[in-house]
Amino acid sequence: MDELIKLSNATLDQLAIKHPHYDRAALTAGIVHIGVGNFHRAHQAWYLHSLMQADKAHDWAIIGAGVRPYDAAMREKLLAQDCLTTLIELDPSETSAEVIGSMIDYLPIENGNAALIVAMADPSIRIVALTVTESGYYIDPVSKGFDAAHPDILHDAANPATPRTAFGAMVAALAARRAAGHGPFTGLSCDNLQGNGDVLRQAVVSLARLTDADLADWIDVQATFPNSMVDCIAPATGPKEVALARFFGIDDAAPVTHEAYRQWVIEDRFCAGRPDWDAVGATFSGDVHAYETMKIRILNAGHQILANVGEVLGLATISECMAHPAIRAMFHKVQTEEITRTVAPVPDMTPLAYLDLIEHRFSNPRIIDTTRRVAFDGSARHTGFVLPILRDQLAAGGAVAGLALVEALWARMCQGTREDGTRIEPNDPIWDELNAVARAAKIRPHAWLEQGNIYGNLAEAASFREAFEGWLSMIWADGCEATLLRYAGDALQSEKPVKTG
Repeated sequence: MDELIKLSNATLDQLAIKHPHYDRAALTAGIVHIGVGNFHRAHQAWYLHSLMQADKAHDWAIIGAGVRPYDAAMREKLLAQDCLTTLIELDPSETSAEVIGSMIDYLPIENGNAALIVAMADPSIRIVALTVTESGYYIDPVSKGFDAAHPDILHDAANPATPRTAFGAMVAALAARRAAGHGPFTGLSCDNLQGNGDVLRQAVVSLARLTDADLADWIDVQATFPNSMVDCIAPATGPKEVALARFFGIDDAAPVTHEAYRQWVIEDRFCAGRPDWDAVGATFSGDVHAYETMKIRILNAGHQILANVGEVLGLATISECMAHPAIRAMFHKVQTEEITRTVAPVPDMTPLAYLDLIEHRFSNPRIIDTTRRVAFDGSARHTGFVLPILRDQLAAGGAVAGLALVEALWARMCQGTREDGTRIEPNDPIWDELNAVARAAKIRPHAWLEQGNIYGNLAEAASFREAFEGWLSMIWADGCEATLLRYAGDALQSEKPVKTG
């Protein structure tokens, strides 16, 4: 192999792969993005880069930001390479790569978030976007309202000039803009939440109301928080991904691998303007809810169907789960008999056609999407992705045996050991609580459903309760695979293999 090229502005013209042909020094910022992970760089940053390659949106460059200490490591890596990223597309039939350059700076990670507040208060910043995970919005798990009693929120309400959270920083910046006579920015959530813009509005306005009711009213009326649906599988980066970048001759400390698929559906509600993302494949729609329901229920809930049992059986990746005949049959049966029954079609896509697409994407062995990553934060992902489907099925008098099995498999995983006796490392913000209840549920399955912060009154539904208790007892008595075969035996016989190429 030829000598590696260290990724930087100075070396772009030496690269043999696609890279920015626009003048990055002439770009000016229009977006602050909080939470610069792999997904953001493979998705939203790529859409903006594609516009820039078409000689558009040069005044919409991204400034990266973070509010947690662990963000500092990513900041250091990206600043050392001028905020450039190598994106590596892993299609089953080929591998391709390009370098994107839509991000031009990364703000310091610091207590009080002063630099972040100053950046967002600048009127040239017209969008503040976020990818802070589903559990990062301070939602009360039972009421689904704003969790005003959370210690982080109490801190920000008491210290509005030196906030701890992204939302506190947004409120402080919006207050500064209002005081200076400037208009607000648009808050754009890019997380997998139903009504993510509404949830972001709730967090920002509710926090502002704790300290300044007039400011809260101004934000609520003047600012916009469009809902959006985002989709692209971008696994975590490790040594293999760094080695892939080196295969293309690039020394990149933070490359991103991703599948050959992206989707972004957004409400067209931007109070201070926006890039023309639709010119490079995004969809502006007045019915984001239908798209996000399809994606969250079939893809995101589908991930939970696979990841929990995959962890218990020692399967490392989602594609390995899909290659396991009993897991794949269970996945297909739960989807077709329960989940897709709660999903309406969207333009040019039926629920079953979307399911076919998801099965194909999940089966791609080149996407090393780990079961551990997908299973992370199940307390937020089951409550956000799986349980709303269960409630809809119960309300409609529909089947719930498959969803009950999914919950039983989660309870089994949270017990903390695999069937081969190895330990499952803690993988949830409330892991200790879940683990204690899961161990009790091994003897008394109903104990798992008594977690009111997760299940609310779902245990009162006899069809769900009885199925759950039966499945969890069977899992512990006979093992996961035998239980899957008991549930999906007919589907296992009839299902055709999923194509991967």
